[in-house]
Amino acid sequence: MKKVYGNMAGLKAMHVKKLQNLYRRRVAPELLVSPELARSITSISSEIRRQVGLLIDRSGAVAYVLVGGPNSVTIPDLSGQRFGSGRLKGLRLVHTHLKDEGVTDEDLTDLVFTRLDLLAAVTITGDGLPKTFHVAHLLPRRGDGKPYEIMDPFGVEGLDLALDHFVPELEAELSHLRGAKKAGKKTRALLVCVTTKGKAEAARSMEELSQLCASNDIAVAGTMVQHRKKLDSRYLLGRGKLRDLAVSALQHDADLVIFDQELNPGQIRAITDQLELSVIDRTQLILDIFAQRAMTAEGKLQVELAQLKYTLPRLVGKNTALSRLAGGIGGRGPGETKLEIDRRRVRERIHRLEKELSLVQKQRRTRRAKRNRNKTPVISIVGYTNAGKSTLLNTLTHSRVQAEDRLFATLDPTSRRLRFPRDTEVIITDTVGFIQDLPRDLVVAFRATLEELTDADLLLHVIDASSPRVQQQVKSVETILRDLSLDHIPTIRVLNKADLVDPGDMLVLCRRLSGLAVCATDESTLAPLLAAMEAAVAFPSTDELDRGSRDEYVKIRGIFEQRQEHPVGHGGAGWQRKREASG
Repeated sequence: MKKVYGNMAGLKAMHVKKLQNLYRRRVAPELLVSPELARSITSISSEIRRQVGLLIDRSGAVAYVLVGGPNSVTIPDLSGQRFGSGRLKGLRLVHTHLKDEGVTDEDLTDLVFTRLDLLAAVTITGDGLPKTFHVAHLLPRRGDGKPYEIMDPFGVEGLDLALDHFVPELEAELSHLRGAKKAGKKTRALLVCVTTKGKAEAARSMEELSQLCASNDIAVAGTMVQHRKKLDSRYLLGRGKLRDLAVSALQHDADLVIFDQELNPGQIRAITDQLELSVIDRTQLILDIFAQRAMTAEGKLQVELAQLKYTLPRLVGKNTALSRLAGGIGGRGPGETKLEIDRRRVRERIHRLEKELSLVQKQRRTRRAKRNRNKTPVISIVGYTNAGKSTLLNTLTHSRVQAEDRLFATLDPTSRRLRFPRDTEVIITDTVGFIQDLPRDLVVAFRATLEELTDADLLLHVIDASSPRVQQQVKSVETILRDLSLDHIPTIRVLNKADLVDPGDMLVLCRRLSGLAVCATDESTLAPLLAAMEAAVAFPSTDELDRGSRDEYVKIRGIFEQRQEHPVGHGGAGWQRKREASG
């Protein structure tokens, strides 16, 4: 006999026999359930005082018989059933309610998370007969209402719902609204933000997450924001919101869900089990972008190390046959589980990568020592990602480093030589871009690269003046510099993209941030910046200069300070004409 699922404790043999016999019944494809089968489950439920349910497939066969408690019934693991992006499960649930109540929140949760074709709750009369049927199903379109519909209650006479036409049409409409899958189609993601902060800050964070998706060639299917006083320790967001998220993923044909917050391993497992979709967080998204952009052997080593350190605590087995025994002394060898083998290999790979990166650090120290012996000043360009650092390097040195209008377009550091008008030669280096809440594993893995900044004589902090989050971006970069103990190095703030900002607003911003306005794509705007850079690296202190050099320095410094007072112009004759025109 087939298995009856659920709470079988304390049942009499006659009731177990009746439940097993339900597998022999069949239902006409157009009916929700046959009147005879409905009477059978309500009679058994009334006798045992527990909810009884049936999962019926589209051919009308009873696939699962379920027994619950007085107030609920638990659906078993349906991983063996049909599954696909945007498809329903191919099963409908018909179960009893001992109380005279309709579809409950728990019923709706089962409908959403298991993607049932239909869900019906049957109330029972005092004689153990079917009284009222309450039916709910998913909706193809959310609109302004609920993501599901609860039909008007009906009696036994209304069981013919033409399900053989209704359910396929419902699934086809869902597929039509989402759009058919095509080869080479972009991955579609739902973005989720659960925050205790204000709406404005949440909106800015979600906008940046959308930009990260664009950098990773991911299409944003939809967004969801929930403000909570306290984050849920298991699901991060509320249970009801998680249910809405599952429906939204189905409606939008989403392939994965991306959370703006970092998820711990337990939260990822819990949410994935509920949604039956891939779930990643902001950290994993950034790591994936870095993995795609790393070109040099060193960059690939650093990214792989960061990915492995992030993955190790999240490496779990989905197969229930895997042992839960921990690895270690006495656990390795032929009896070691597949999961523990994977974990041990990851740890071994991390150890090898750390050794290789330590060699890279030694090589970098050797190169830095050579530069120090040659007394060649080093200028490092730092800043928020997509602020225009690579573009500025290209314009200053007439190089062709890759530069795109997207986050983390360039990853590997690049160094070029730059000669000032007074024949002072420096090395100017473009570093990896920073971002708010830069993943800890990335900072650790890229320490060999970031150590280049420690020997810099000057930092150019490039700021995107056109960004609405300019203040937050400046704060994020300076926080990272402070965490790396680099805040003692002299820094020039460079307010880039001045051509995209109103001149009056640009003037206020330059004074507030004590920076220089430039347009990195226009070389004529860089004269004040070049003067400031040359003065900073060539004449660190006027006390150490002779009178002639001091006079020259004061002249250069005067040009620099004059540009600060009038930073809106684009330098040279154009700046002078604007000043004269303004009177």
